[in-house]
Amino acid sequence: MPTTSPFGNNFGQHPVLQMESPAPSIQVETWLRGEPLSSFEPGKVYIVEFWETSCGPCVDAMPHLMQLQEKYRDSGVEIIGVAASEEAPTADEARSNLDAWLTEKFSNLNFRMAFDSTGEMDKLWMESSFSFWIPTSFVVDRDGHIAFIGGPTELDEVLPKVLNGSWRTSDKAKSADRERIAEGETEAREQALTKPIKDRYWAAVETKDWKTARSAIEEGVALMPDNLNFRRSQVNLLLHQMRDMQAGLPVMRKFVRDAIDRNSEDWMIAALDELFFPNFDHSHFPSAERLAMGKQLSEHILALNPPESDQCKLMPYPVAAMYYHESGNKDRAIELIELALNSLGGPELIRHEDEQGEISHLLQFLAYFKGEKVCYGGLCAAPNNGRFDSWYTVCG
Repeated sequence: MPTTSPFGNNFGQHPVLQMESPAPSIQVETWLRGEPLSSFEPGKVYIVEFWETSCGPCVDAMPHLMQLQEKYRDSGVEIIGVAASEEAPTADEARSNLDAWLTEKFSNLNFRMAFDSTGEMDKLWMESSFSFWIPTSFVVDRDGHIAFIGGPTELDEVLPKVLNGSWRTSDKAKSADRERIAEGETEAREQALTKPIKDRYWAAVETKDWKTARSAIEEGVALMPDNLNFRRSQVNLLLHQMRDMQAGLPVMRKFVRDAIDRNSEDWMIAALDELFFPNFDHSHFPSAERLAMGKQLSEHILALNPPESDQCKLMPYPVAAMYYHESGNKDRAIELIELALNSLGGPELIRHEDEQGEISHLLQFLAYFKGEKVCYGGLCAAPNNGRFDSWYTVCG
């Protein structure tokens, strides 16, 4: 029997879209590529792919989807891209931007591409299936029922089994779908609980009503002490907006302890960012304790991502570099940024705008640390006044 969602608003009291559910209808504004499709044809297998141009993993998946379309076209597979999250001042502008982007990046696109800004496709497919992130792939089987909901990277394994009829009856498919729904329900429940708190918090921050903002964020932390956004927002509010060291310092200390105890990269990155991001004024913070916290966090985060590892990752190094620069070890700061750049494999491998943005951000720090103009391929940055765009958000 279909599961029903217990949540109001977008999720409502409707059956959850899951494996074996009849596929929802296709209700889009515009078909930008390929012939319009009004309904699923029996006997064919469809992949309905939700994506957007500003999503790096979505863009990375496009060539793979094109390969799958070419490989399985004679087996009755048709791929439908759905761009339902494009951001622009107007729907017309979003559609025009998307059309131009496809022409430039994927002029040889070999599958249908739909555009929808009404929210109808999101409501019918994404929201009803507890799918919160893109890219998300929906596989519609030959009988018009859902066979799979998940990431496009899983299609290599799933699609052949859908085509030979073995996927939907497998224990693996049933288990994966149950797990997906359970995770989605948890996420939906958390969003339903946190949204009113976040709305109240941001409204208070906008008007600099610090008493209400503090009350809201403390309610959030009490409700969900393991929620990183709430915990970081509490630190940010007390230390950087209210500049209340008496209240903020104990909260910061606990945040650092918890980040280290969890051995969580995300928590340690957030703590380091609050302690050393150049845009924040740290003049009111006890210098010795701030550097001691930074040393602890940086050592732990580099232990998780050792520079000598072949799996060096981009994100942790810039925040650790900020600590080393502040502590006077400029060479170590420069080394970490250069390691992060080298981990990308070279300028010729830059694939999309998101990576260009990440590289530009790294170059800003490198130029700041070196005090001179630096370049990486065709991207360059000159030293600025120490103001940067943060990679991280609070109470997101």
